[in-house]
Formats: sequence, C-alpha cells, structure tokens
Amino acid sequence: MLNKEEIVRVVQQMRESGLSTFSSGEFAARMEVSLATAKRYLDAVTKTGELIRQGTARSTRYRLADPLNNKVMRERDAAQYAAVPTSKTAQQKLRDYLNTPLALRDIAGYQRSFVEGYIPNHTHLLPESLAIALYNEGRMRGQQPAGTYARKVLEPLLIDLSWSSSHLEGNRFTLLATEELFRGVGSAGDIDAVMLLNHKVAIEFMVDSVPQYGLSSPVIRNLHALLMHDLLDDVHSLGAIRQKVVNISDTTYVPLQVTALLEEMFEHIIDKARQIKNPVEAAFFLWVNLAYLQPFEDGNKRTSRLSANIPLMLYNCSPLSFMQVEQHDYASAMVGIYEQCDVSLACELFEQVYRRSVKRYAVTLESMGLPDPVRRQFRERLSDAIVLVVRGGYSLKNAVAQAALPEEESLTLLRLLSEELMILNIYNCARYRLTMSQVSQWIDAGRPQ
Repeated sequence: MLNKEEIVRVVQQMRESGLSTFSSGEFAARMEVSLATAKRYLDAVTKTGELIRQGTARSTRYRLADPLNNKVMRERDAAQYAAVPTSKTAQQKLRDYLNTPLALRDIAGYQRSFVEGYIPNHTHLLPESLAIALYNEGRMRGQQPAGTYARKVLEPLLIDLSWSSSHLEGNRFTLLATEELFRGVGSAGDIDAVMLLNHKVAIEFMVDSVPQYGLSSPVIRNLHALLMHDLLDDVHSLGAIRQKVVNISDTTYVPLQVTALLEEMFEHIIDKARQIKNPVEAAFFLWVNLAYLQPFEDGNKRTSRLSANIPLMLYNCSPLSFMQVEQHDYASAMVGIYEQCDVSLACELFEQVYRRSVKRYAVTLESMGLPDPVRRQFRERLSDAIVLVVRGGYSLKNAVAQAALPEEESLTLLRLLSEELMILNIYNCARYRLTMSQVSQWIDAGRPQ
C-alpha cells in the first residue's frame, strides 16, 4: 500500500488541477488502481483527519481537510509562517531582487500555501506587535455600533479613498477635480470620471452594507461589480469569479487560471479573514490575498483596497485611504508578494499608509466635537423622515406624523428635519440612503417641503 504522504500528494495534485472534491472512481483513475484499492487508500487517510468524506453511497466525495483541523499540518505551517520576513534587511533584499531585470527572474505561480498555511490568530502577516499598536492607535473609543467611525468621516473618506485608489490605477483627475466631480461639476462621462464615481458608489454601499452583512463573499463581489460598472465589456463578469486568463504586466507572476480553484481560494481567504480577531491584521490579510489571487477579470487591486476597509469598519477603526502612495512603491509591494510571497515591503507601506489615515480621520472626528445626544436619539426616525420628504414627496409634517411620536417629540423631530434638509446636498446624502440623482432632482425642484 502507498504511504499516507504519497496519497495526500496525489490528492493535492488533483485539487491543483481543479478537482477540489472528487469521487473514489476519479481517484482510482488518477492512481490507475482498482476501485476497491482506491477506497482502501482513501479510508486509511480519512482516518488520519487529512481527508474529509462528504455524502453517502454513490454521492460520496472526498476533499483535503483544512489545515486548521489537522495538528501536524498546523504545526508545520505555523513554523513556515514564523519565518515570514519583515525586517529592514528583508526589505532591502526584496528591493534588490525587484531591481533584477524581468528577463532574469523566474516565472512564479500562485502558492496555495500562502493562504492555507496561515492560521488565524496563531500566525501573522503583519508583525503581531505592529498590528496591536496600529489597532490601539486607530480604534474608536467607547461602545458604538459597527460602522460608526466610517459614517462620521464619510465625506472626506469618499474623496480620499476614491481619488487615491483611482490614482494608483493611473487616473488623471486631480484631488480638486475629484471634489468638483462629486459636487456635480464637470463631465461624468469620461472614463476616469466613471472610475471615480464607481469608487464613490462602492464606498457608500460598503458603509451601508457592512454593518448588516459583515465580511462576506456577496459584499466583496458587489464591491467589484460597483467598482467595474461600465468599465468591463462583459456585464456577466461583474462580481463573477473569472473564467478568462489574466496576465499582469511588469511581473513574472502567472495567476491561477482554473475557475473552480479560484472560487475555492476566494472563499478560503474570506473565511480566514473573518476568524482574525485583530481588524488591522484582517485588513492587511484581505488586501494582500485578494490582490494575489486575482479572482476577477479586472479591478482586483481596487477591490482589494476597498475590501481591506471591511474589518476596520466592523471594529470601528479608522478607515484606510491609501493617500500619498506612489504608484512605484505600491507596485513594488505587490510584485514582492506575486513573485516571492514576501510581505516585507507591503508591511512597510501598510504601516505608513494606515498611520497617515489614523491621523487624518482623528482630526476629522475631533473637529466634530461630542455627538448631540438628541440627534442620536432621533437618528433612525430622522433618516426615515428625510427619505419620505426627498424620495416620497411627503411634506415635513406628514413625514414626522409617520413616526407616531408624542407631541413634544414630534416637535423635536420636526426641528431636526428642517435643519437637516437645509444642508442636504448630493455630496452628503449617502448617510440617509439616498442617491445623488434623487437629491439632485429634489434640489432642482426647489427643495419641496
């Protein structure tokens, strides 16, 4: 009988060829043995916990166990991750490698062990002490609902993250031109304008959806669909795991090309990110791994940048805006991961960028002062009333009447509603779940109340 290691190696080869689960018949064909012998081999390895049996009778299928469920694999992979380089020496070594002409560098493929060897809360991509320090610097004090920090700094975040992420994609708009675009000034039909406006809508979606749906595959797929709206030739590719071959310029990295395997690793990345307790480490893990996997036909890096904000939103930490990042520095960090699975330059870049974001949005929060307790009390009712006025055509009094409050509270809500409608505009409407076009039509109609 074959030894256990040889059987596991064959199963790993089957998975890499696209068979994430397989039947005993498929295994027998691969091994060129009888069905009875194949079942005996599979039963032996299933007993060790390195294979998992699913289904019964003719529907029985097998798959490799997650490393989290296997002590031997867990200890082996933890040892591997303990050696992840992040020192200044490692950074310089990686820079020297990246300065080597492209023609002299070896072709690099996707390394599944980069994700599978990662054990949430036991192994780390960021140095653990750095992740803890960044979390303490960036977290919002006090108990607040998920997403509170991001909502409070939404207006500057929309501009910062939309512009910086688009700039890294070669967008020609200046920061000032981006602000004007979001105020409705200038043409929105230019492809660079479409990219920026897509970012804005995607960030608004994220701020609204993450507190409700958390870190999940549908949220990230919707982010991709919003980011790439009107930018992909095939609308079926929006939010869909790709079925086409992709190539990345200026690197020897060749991403995975098997759709089933891409989908499996995509779900694997999200599942592990959900388990990470430190939101800063989770943000870094998502940013790095979504870009490395390249699960979508296009727009992978911008999707990874926005997705990195999801754990930060859930834990009310400062968002990550990627402001003042040079394209060359960003590309170097990515290529280091693509070709070497080396996160040393990415760690350095992330630390600089996140500390810059923490300082920026801390100032924004301080300028707001303490939140008004009355506004907090009426927050949901005020939001509902504004939607009724702007989208439903209600008068102020009728909108307030829908809340069915005592007379004194109704008067308070009416006052808050009147004040808020005076300052409502297309650049601050996302907090009330209104679209820019809805608010623009309401303003053009003379702000009817």
